[in-house]
Amino acid sequence: MAKTNNDEQFKNVISHAKEYGFVFQSSEIYDGLSAVYDYGQLGAELKNNIKTYWWKSMVQMHENIVGIDSAIFMHPKVWKASGHVDGFSDPMIDNKDSNKRYRADQLLEDKITRYEKDGKTDKAAKLQADMDEALKAENLPQLKVLIEEHEIACPVSGTKNWTDVRQFNLMFSTQFGAMAEGAEEVYLRPETAQGIFVNFLNVQKSGRMKIPFGIAQIGKAFRNEVIARQFIMRMREFEQMEMQFFVRPGEEMKWFEYWKEARLKWHTALGTDPVKYKYHDHAKLAHYANAATDIEFEFPFGFKEVEGIHSRTDFDLTQHQEFSGKKMQYFDNDLNAEGKPYGNYIPYVIETSIGLDRMFLLTMIGAFEEQDLSEGEKTDSRIVLHLHPCLAPIKAAILPLTKKDGLPEKAKTIMDNLKLDYNVVYEEKDSIGKRYRRQDAIGTPFCITIDHQTLEDDTVTIRHRDSMEQQRIDIKDLEQLIANKVSWKNLLRQS
Repeated sequence: MAKTNNDEQFKNVISHAKEYGFVFQSSEIYDGLSAVYDYGQLGAELKNNIKTYWWKSMVQMHENIVGIDSAIFMHPKVWKASGHVDGFSDPMIDNKDSNKRYRADQLLEDKITRYEKDGKTDKAAKLQADMDEALKAENLPQLKVLIEEHEIACPVSGTKNWTDVRQFNLMFSTQFGAMAEGAEEVYLRPETAQGIFVNFLNVQKSGRMKIPFGIAQIGKAFRNEVIARQFIMRMREFEQMEMQFFVRPGEEMKWFEYWKEARLKWHTALGTDPVKYKYHDHAKLAHYANAATDIEFEFPFGFKEVEGIHSRTDFDLTQHQEFSGKKMQYFDNDLNAEGKPYGNYIPYVIETSIGLDRMFLLTMIGAFEEQDLSEGEKTDSRIVLHLHPCLAPIKAAILPLTKKDGLPEKAKTIMDNLKLDYNVVYEEKDSIGKRYRRQDAIGTPFCITIDHQTLEDDTVTIRHRDSMEQQRIDIKDLEQLIANKVSWKNLLRQS
């Protein structure tokens, strides 16, 4: 494998994502829109496959979890009840020379990372502890003191001419109504969770759900992120995959531990190196939580959160009961069977929340490899995406060796049969070697080559992406061979 440093690797992944149709800058012909991205033809396929894996793991594999799709627009009181109107803010600081705005905690985190890279682990640990203490106490002046003490400069101007740290609300607002004068201010949802909470009773009663049970959802959310950072890592429009699991009060920590383990297993089932993952317990808990852990992945720019598991207590349902005037209690008649009195209670909630875009980036980074295939004086290389076959945008490429002698017709017959079950492509342009390389670069697990022998005995050459091994098989065996590798069944058994 060609040696690259982390920065180069990340840049190469970003370049690769654009070149092969995974991710584009939004409105690129107009010079783009900061922190907003479009998913191209292969990116959309990969993204949908990640969503399918999550949905099947959550909803299909759990009898007590159902899925919904709530609206992006919600009543303004929802966000008052949830605390987002008054408390959904980030500590921001401006550089007076560049007029650029930054999150104070991210400036400090970047400094911690630099200390660690330079081997100054004691300084890194001390700054981490001081920052955590300031954040927990919501001590904004102390955050500025830390930035000044550690001589953090603006990445643009290079100066240390900072304003005070202040809070900045991250919600997008818009007008809801026919005319602005008579319109009501509403928000684009900053998270999908509240759509689950306000539908708690609707789902519970219509589905006759019994505690413990979960409600899952995949959907867009919007945050007015000030800083465009690290490609699709932090965006203004993003997608979340969230599940809220409703449990009896007092049993929340048992389920918190269960979902921590279950969610990490879901990640590693994809074949990603387990060493790349770690748990990170929150030093400062959100206002609704009594426990919180992040699953972090080692990106080229350090360990960052990919998924959060939170014990949200009964905060959300209690708040919505208070602000709406509607009872959000659950009548647990199973308690009597256990020798306990019947009881009404507001359930506690365990949340699993994963950023789909971050999972997409993680998948691309984990799969990307630049391989040196040189032998002796012969130089050769390839770029390959080692995507799990279930996630690969294209499952197989159908490649006639030449454009004549009936090979394209035979190839298209094979394609017409396979495309009923799988997303496959047909390519006849360029040499067979170049076509192999292109399919390696987009992560296609199998290349099926149709040659003159195929016309004689109905066999084809199938090439395996990772090993580059080629084998001759009967056309009638193609479907089973592909199915064994790309079957959701096999992946779900491991997750």
